[in-house]
Amino acid sequence: MSQSQQQIANERRRRLHHEADVVVVGAGVFGCAMAFALAKQGRSVLLLERSLREPDRIVGELLQPGGCSALQKLGLGECLEDIDAVKVVGYEVIHYGKRVNIPYPANEESKRPEGRSFHHGRFISQLRRFCAGQPDITIVETEVTDTITSSHNPQVLGVKSRTRNEDTGRKEMDSYFGQLTIIADGYASKFRKQYIDKQPLVKSKFYALELIDCPMPAPNHGIVVLGDASPVLLYQIGTHETRCLMDVPNNIPSASTAAGGVRSYFKKVVLPSLPSQVQPCFEKALEDGKIPPSMPNSFLPPSTQGEKGLVLLGDAMNMRHPLTGGGMTVAFSDVVLLSELLCPERIPNLGDTSAVQRAMKEFHWKRKSLSTIINILSMGLYSLFAANDRHLKALRKVA
Repeated sequence: MSQSQQQIANERRRRLHHEADVVVVGAGVFGCAMAFALAKQGRSVLLLERSLREPDRIVGELLQPGGCSALQKLGLGECLEDIDAVKVVGYEVIHYGKRVNIPYPANEESKRPEGRSFHHGRFISQLRRFCAGQPDITIVETEVTDTITSSHNPQVLGVKSRTRNEDTGRKEMDSYFGQLTIIADGYASKFRKQYIDKQPLVKSKFYALELIDCPMPAPNHGIVVLGDASPVLLYQIGTHETRCLMDVPNNIPSASTAAGGVRSYFKKVVLPSLPSQVQPCFEKALEDGKIPPSMPNSFLPPSTQGEKGLVLLGDAMNMRHPLTGGGMTVAFSDVVLLSELLCPERIPNLGDTSAVQRAMKEFHWKRKSLSTIINILSMGLYSLFAANDRHLKALRKVA
């Protein structure tokens, strides 16, 4: 059977029988990249996502140079095109008005690497478009509800889901089967408690504003503002849009209900700490009177997993504070490494659970050379930058 004939047969198997080599749950950053990488190797992939509408999220908007490099290795570099992405060349830290520039270090060719910042939803739509163009991937809009386990041995065979019937509008029960199930359902994973013995630690939230035509103190930089407020991040996500992320620690008195709530905190504490040219745009963004959207800032150390036929990956398995913007770099680098460890030359049949488990153990230790550095840096810098202790504040000033 020729390659094209095999692809047609596999597509029919996915569409009619809901069977594939791999079932990937979650068509976000990690899930799309993993599905694409495996399909490029000739694996048959079912990519399941609850909603295929363009997502509207306030993180996952700045990709560091290492992430851009990993994206290129995966053959997905073009996903950064045609989404009004903005070049990023480094960071600018503003501490009580004093500015410190931190450019990305030059590489071996003495060139300054570049990152990109963008609207998260536009980027995800590009990743999904590239997956949809792969003949070995079938994307299904369905809400995964549970895993399917063999009655003969403790092995995951696939997932159960609810799929909307286009004719009746009702959701109907469905099932999808694979030799390997990869769950990448994000920071709020519904499967984490079932398969991982660690849970995220949340110390703060990021509240988000979108500033329009805001004059940036340092164009093409990620800007970290440090003052009386907890850290504030500024970076462009388009030609006319700038993201402002305000970290609000849990139970901080100045953002309590008695003190007027978070909106009062933004006006009384955050606003005065911002550069003067940013303040008018910040005030304008607050005019609607609503509480801005927020997301928890979570830390979740990585875990080894022993479940046969299933692994949890991406933010479902490992998270760090998004202060340093390292999450997507970890995700794409993980996909590069894992796709190498699971390639057909090493593991011809993904139903070989022992081989997959050995590969996952190797993956856990090999990824540490990058992920541990990013995890420690993000949590260490956040502890320093959000310090409410006079000794740490003194150290922050010296640093």
